Amino acid sequence: MSHDHRLIDRRTLLQSGSLVLLLGTAQIARGANIVAVRVWPAPEYTRVTIESDTPLKAAHQFVASPPRLAVDLEGIELNPALRELVAKVKADDPFISGIRIGQNAPGVVRLVIDLKQAALPQVFALAPVAAYQHRLVLDLHPAQEVDPLEALIAERLKDDAQTRGAALAAAAAVAPPAAPAPAAPPHDALGELIARQAQKPGVPITRAPAPPPMVAVAPALPAAPPPQSAKPTPASRTDRLIIVALDPGHGGEDPGAIGPGGTREKDVVLRVAHLLRERINAASVGGNPMRAYLTRDADFFVPLQVRVQKARSVQADLFVSIHADAFTVPTARGASVFALSDRGASSSAARWLADKENSADLIGGINVQSHDRHVQRVLLDMSTTAQINDSLKLGSALLGEIGNVGRLHKPRVEQASFAVLKAPDIPSVLVETAFISNPEEESKLRSTIYQEQLANALMQGISRYFARNPPMARSRSV
Repeated sequence: MSHDHRLIDRRTLLQSGSLVLLLGTAQIARGANIVAVRVWPAPEYTRVTIESDTPLKAAHQFVASPPRLAVDLEGIELNPALRELVAKVKADDPFISGIRIGQNAPGVVRLVIDLKQAALPQVFALAPVAAYQHRLVLDLHPAQEVDPLEALIAERLKDDAQTRGAALAAAAAVAPPAAPAPAAPPHDALGELIARQAQKPGVPITRAPAPPPMVAVAPALPAAPPPQSAKPTPASRTDRLIIVALDPGHGGEDPGAIGPGGTREKDVVLRVAHLLRERINAASVGGNPMRAYLTRDADFFVPLQVRVQKARSVQADLFVSIHADAFTVPTARGASVFALSDRGASSSAARWLADKENSADLIGGINVQSHDRHVQRVLLDMSTTAQINDSLKLGSALLGEIGNVGRLHKPRVEQASFAVLKAPDIPSVLVETAFISNPEEESKLRSTIYQEQLANALMQGISRYFARNPPMARSRSV
């Protein structure tokens, strides 16, 4: 090759290199490409996510009056994808009244989220995982959280009032008018709430003194002797709500497993949980009313540790996490029930499933800075043999009933280190209702009839467990 040809090749190479450098500079100047924007409204908190192909740099500021969150996205220009956020806010969103967006400065897009109430915002970034690229997450939590136990009792009192009203209306329609009878003393809901909340450390509970007795207008009649058939209430039972925590798996950013027909695990298990809640709320144990508490009542993400904390906050008697299984081959089938293990998984399949379910926090997305690892470690250390033994009893009762409506994957309760089962004082199980990855079982899971059958089986299993293991009066801290 001649000297001139070598100069030409070198010049061509340098020019090509300059072109590459120029393209690279243009690519950098372009900034992040917005892949998707999403809004997840829920009564507990609303989440806004902005997904991009490269990390977004953001600065935020919360203004208390009127409440709003301002977020500056740096190194990006306003584009139609970002403008879509404005239309994604629903009128019934509990937290967001509207979103404003504009080009605040060259390379800076400002997002202003107007709020309906005071909030505690969290802004954090998530690295790519599963089907997601880089995500910027804006979580809007209420400044004043509702006590879930108080809400449960208020819900029960409302149901009781409606039931009494319907009974009185029915009686008035068929019975002749009668002299008014002395009103029966109302259920002491406040006393029940105080008794439960008094067990929480650091929560002072006071009660107003009883009013002075009223002066009798007529001579008091001698008290009637108690009926001979009356029996004292057994000391082993307590007049209180029997609370079953239902935990529909996944939710929000985390769809869970997706069947070959597109069925999402998070949707199926929420539907089954709603059906089971109806059955629990209509039942009782030894005369004590039952009430179901859902760790999520809509399509939003709840971290695994928070699910455990929620169940403990209402002092649940049982914890049932509801899922739909999936495997790498479509032939796997059948329902399974799992309990916690402190000695390793009972099988390699159980270990694989626990690892998969425990990764939900990575997919759903948690704020690592606010994630209390200390509490998580304490829960693990406090897991006791007694809790596991009770969980195995509950699992066996559920498995026996589920086997009557569908095929079982394994005939016994399996064990593994599921993060969501680590409440130290609540019998806890995880139910895999069927394999959503199996086309036949996916079709069943989508069926209203099968969902009803599953809810009935789970209710019967819970009732059978309580029949053999009646809830005891207990004192414990939450």
